[in-house]
Amino acid sequence: MKKIYVAFLPLMFLGFLIPETGKQTDKVEMEKTTFDGPYILYSTDKVYVKTVFDDSGVKSIKVDSMAIADKAGITMTVATDEPGKTFSFPLKNNLQPEKSEYKKVNKQFILSDIEGNFTAFRKLLQAGGVIDANYNWTFGDGHLVLTGDFFDRGEQVTEVLWLIYSLEDKAKAAGGYVHYVLGNHEIMNMSGDLRYLAPKYVQNATLLGEDYMKGLYGENSEIGRWLRTKNIVEKVGNILFAHGGISTEINSYDLSLAKINEISQPYYGDSTYNYKYLELETIFGDNGPFWYRGYYAGAKLATQGQVDSTLEKFNVKYIATGHTIIADVISTKFKGKLIDTDVHHAKGHSEALLLEGGKFYRITATGERFPLA
Repeated sequence: MKKIYVAFLPLMFLGFLIPETGKQTDKVEMEKTTFDGPYILYSTDKVYVKTVFDDSGVKSIKVDSMAIADKAGITMTVATDEPGKTFSFPLKNNLQPEKSEYKKVNKQFILSDIEGNFTAFRKLLQAGGVIDANYNWTFGDGHLVLTGDFFDRGEQVTEVLWLIYSLEDKAKAAGGYVHYVLGNHEIMNMSGDLRYLAPKYVQNATLLGEDYMKGLYGENSEIGRWLRTKNIVEKVGNILFAHGGISTEINSYDLSLAKINEISQPYYGDSTYNYKYLELETIFGDNGPFWYRGYYAGAKLATQGQVDSTLEKFNVKYIATGHTIIADVISTKFKGKLIDTDVHHAKGHSEALLLEGGKFYRITATGERFPLA
């Protein structure tokens, strides 16, 4: 039997109180709004759909379950920041690790560091022609590249993640692709470093009877399994993508992009630091691809020679990162070979990068297009 789970966003997230015990219900009235979720969790033989609702400040949970054999019958319907607007999608049949390298494509739309800001994410995707007002993929055979930090700080993280998840299959059906390269905040959440997490998420995990890290984003959750298929470095055409960047230490290792991803993926949720390979000490440290800031700040700044060494090592012309804000607009360094896509989304300075016809453009949330300096 096909089941549909509908989520509605609250108008206000701040100043709420959590009752001592959550109220589990089999029927939730439509006037209640989703405070968080839904989450898809697995046991040996069942699939659970868990959602936190808010009814005039009183939190409750709804839990539905079904046999794993019935998973294909689940359709997710998730609300957006716009009243009455939702997007729907089926759960994926299977999850496979992403490739590390992709051939040249006609166009790319690139952005990073959304940090739970669903409104900024939606507006940029719509302004760039990636999706329409009904969340349909409209970018044809183009590639959407997301370079990390879609977790933390904001209060619509779950909705942002489901939107990325849903667009993947829609893009493939049109000949396009969605790349989600993980940043430090994705790794932090999977490994239990919750310094920047909005308080509601830990509180909601308690209401749902789940450990935030091991339950909601562990290997027995749909989003947790999905995240573990993603990479921390990728090459699309002649651009190398890494959330933070590539340090001299990473350059010195005899590691391909595929090998970096292969040895890293088993440790996304690790908090023991007991690595099988010595290189992982660097990969998961300050000089790793998702933490490195040397391109932009610090006592040991990158040089043109270092950047050129990376370009040569991985056979690319450009490196695109997020992670470090250096301006209110997308900026370049090192003779235009390094592109920083991290901007102040939360302060209204949202931009994305469009590569089309061999040229780069900055795209604003209102659809203005400017050649990249």
